[in-house]
Amino acid sequence: MGDLLLVRHGETEWSRSGQHTSFTDLPLTERGEEQARSLAPLLAGRTLGLALVSPLARAARTAELAGVTATVTEPDLHEWDYGAYEGVTTEEIQRTRPQWCLWDHGVPPGPDGHPGEMPDAVGRRADRVLSRVDEALKAGAGDVLLVAHGHFLRVLTARRLGLPPSAGKLFKLETGTLSRLSTEHGWPVIAEWNARGTSADVR
Repeated sequence: MGDLLLVRHGETEWSRSGQHTSFTDLPLTERGEEQARSLAPLLAGRTLGLALVSPLARAARTAELAGVTATVTEPDLHEWDYGAYEGVTTEEIQRTRPQWCLWDHGVPPGPDGHPGEMPDAVGRRADRVLSRVDEALKAGAGDVLLVAHGHFLRVLTARRLGLPPSAGKLFKLETGTLSRLSTEHGWPVIAEWNARGTSADVR
């Protein structure tokens, strides 16, 4: 059976500044594009049975620059809906909510169409993606690649390991990196985390 490969999109202006970014579809920075290109050698030797990509342009562009062209858009790979905290940093939020933690408290509603999500809601989306992943892996055509977003992929990792969605707080995930979830004796494991291509700018 193949592995589950996770790619977080390359850097954007808001990922660099620490602003929560879900539905605001910012382009990659120049550094983010270089991060994405640097992933191509890491993926070149792997056979992909399925490559799923978030509907947001920053993820699709990362896949393209990494040399992954045969992709399928998966709406459930969208980033955590941050509601009213879109574009706001954790430090700014904690000025008025000192104990606030995304992983425990979720977010308040935002503009129309963006009610915000609690951790369990993101977990349900992750579970749907993992069901699709399992079907593809059982088909035996190769690895499955997901190109998406930091917080969502952290929730998905927690769910893959049999943990609650809030356990995603344990898995820091950098922009423009490749991570690999595999199995050992039938149990899901983290086999590789935050791998970078040799040409990636890691300032």
